Amino acid sequence: MEAWLEKVEKIAQEIAEREGCLLYDLEHYGAGKGRILRVYIDKESGVGIEDCSNVSKAINLRLDVEDIVPGSMYNLEVSTPGLDRNLKKTWHFDKVVGKKIFIQLSKSLGSLTAIEDKGLIAMKKFEEVLKAVDQEHLLFDIRSNEVKIPLTAVEKAKLVFEYKVNNKKETVKKK
Repeated sequence: MEAWLEKVEKIAQEIAEREGCLLYDLEHYGAGKGRILRVYIDKESGVGIEDCSNVSKAINLRLDVEDIVPGSMYNLEVSTPGLDRNLKKTWHFDKVVGKKIFIQLSKSLGSLTAIEDKGLIAMKKFEEVLKAVDQEHLLFDIRSNEVKIPLTAVEKAKLVFEYKVNNKKETVKKK
């Protein structure tokens, strides 16, 4: 992460905590006038529009006063990580143990773990319930196989949003 973005992250974390929220993630992308600095906040009781507004105003003021973001114009956006939130940090995974997540790996399961199930060996993408997480691994039970995946092998991970209809779970898939 670039030094200026680390400073922005510290400021965003401080402001989010002051407003009773938690800094969930930070993204910066785009070029020229299309640059976007996106701040994701969360809290146990749920984030409201007022939370986003308060955090946005405070971050905007600090970034303008301290002139941290290099270059010209950029758009600051503050929002929640959403129901199908991206999972990047160890604590993100800690919060979703026992829930179904989507995982995309850099290598096939067979090259990462000792699996004998031929149907699993080539898998690089799957949706399963996360059983546990430690500082280095994610643990799943896939087709009665205990699978321990190094966090370093995860290219992309998202919470799968499920809702109940008449006591039956339904999965909403987003592409």
